[in-house]
Amino acid sequence: MARIAVIGAGMASLAAAARLATGGHRVVVHERTATHGGGVGRVERDGFAFDTGPGLLLLPAVQRDLFVKTGRETLEQSVGLTQADPAARHVFADGTVLTLPNASRSGVMEALDGSLGAGSGERWSAVMLRAREVWEATRRPLLEDAVSAATARLREDPYPAVGRRGLLRRTARARSLAEVGARELRDPRLAALLESYPLAYGLDPRTAPASAAVLAYVEQTFGVWYVAGGLRALADAVYARCMARKVEFRFGAEVTGVLEKDGRAAGVELADGSTAEADAVVAGAPLPALHRDGVLPGDERPAWGAPRPPGVLTVHLALRGGRPADAVHRTVVHPADRDRALAWTFGTGGPTDAVPEVTVLRPDDPALRPDQDHEAVTVRMAVPPQGAGGLDWTAPGAADAVAERAVTAAQAAVSSLRERELWRIVRTPADTERETGAPGGSVPAPSLAGADGALLRSPNTTALPGLYRVGGWAHPGGGLAHAGMSGAIVADLIAGGPGGSR
Repeated sequence: MARIAVIGAGMASLAAAARLATGGHRVVVHERTATHGGGVGRVERDGFAFDTGPGLLLLPAVQRDLFVKTGRETLEQSVGLTQADPAARHVFADGTVLTLPNASRSGVMEALDGSLGAGSGERWSAVMLRAREVWEATRRPLLEDAVSAATARLREDPYPAVGRRGLLRRTARARSLAEVGARELRDPRLAALLESYPLAYGLDPRTAPASAAVLAYVEQTFGVWYVAGGLRALADAVYARCMARKVEFRFGAEVTGVLEKDGRAAGVELADGSTAEADAVVAGAPLPALHRDGVLPGDERPAWGAPRPPGVLTVHLALRGGRPADAVHRTVVHPADRDRALAWTFGTGGPTDAVPEVTVLRPDDPALRPDQDHEAVTVRMAVPPQGAGGLDWTAPGAADAVAERAVTAAQAAVSSLRERELWRIVRTPADTERETGAPGGSVPAPSLAGADGALLRSPNTTALPGLYRVGGWAHPGGGLAHAGMSGAIVADLIAGGPGGSR
């Protein structure tokens, strides 16, 4: 039985801790804050409750595997899990409304033809078939297995080249997701639909590789799911599983360094001057912060990407009046001026009054509202990070001004929004930075092939034997499903396996 010290109590750390403890190891989690879950947090006020992180779950098979491998109770026995149907409603700048069913290829094609015109579904389906090729080429080396030579080869984009029509027929390979939309979808609304998937992860479609089309494929193939009580309920369930497996948690315990002995990681140093010896250390806190603060040893500085990735602004709205029967859980409101919005979000010279794409979440969940005569709504959008290369979100009026633009856009999804509003809570990248430690409040994107490896994440192993990385800044990148995969890979590596989440 080995002693394992885990830095941070985020979702990847919890997944690794539960698996390691099930394998008979003594696991101690050191978390600098007072709670678990990392970015999967919760805000409560006056009987209302809101998720501070993602509102929907993708690839629930990852969580199912975690619960099966660590105890008797399955995921569905631990939390209420339902498919969100429809998966999403999209409101475009020209007034077009598109409602997409959950996990139905034929249903999506029918919906596209009905809202965007005949042939739209066929063009979309052709892109999704090419995205399926990306999924099949990248699933194991990019998601399920530890970093290997096969992963390194994914610096090249596997999105297939597409033949061009005309007298001089030839094939052309898209250099970005935006090019996929322009060349293959040939409708600004279809292109905006495709771009909305990487935008939800803080990726600029103008520079994201064509392989980012796989994000749309995954959602539309495997579905979108909702956890009763919000995603925080999932964090609580994983924490409870850790406790059942005798994982020890030390909250308010900030790690300031990693102990070394005989060329191996040998434990952690804490801010109070104490030490905790261990046979292996799992670094689950945001890696950029751990390197910045000198917690991790050596000169190894994995690339995080430049400029600093965006963060997320959320506006939590308490509304009077019940949720209408025809309300949709998730609505994406597309901006009138895409170029202005992207330029502002990604710091490439956009105007300060730009209105980016917003996502409006309206869960039909009694646990999140005081009674049936009220509704809890969250508006989310990708925004510049806090500080250098972004905005000073702590400046007087800065957050409120952007939140007002987000609420204005959200009115396309929630009728009489302003008349119904009781109060709001605005959260910015500055809040994310303070609570999670992520520099600038940036949110890491999932690993993607192409872009010359710019979106491939740091390996789970390090130059120091016995020191491992998990979480969104490590392989296989950001997102709740990826966090679970990361934890599984590291647990397998420590157990002496090849590092696989399958």
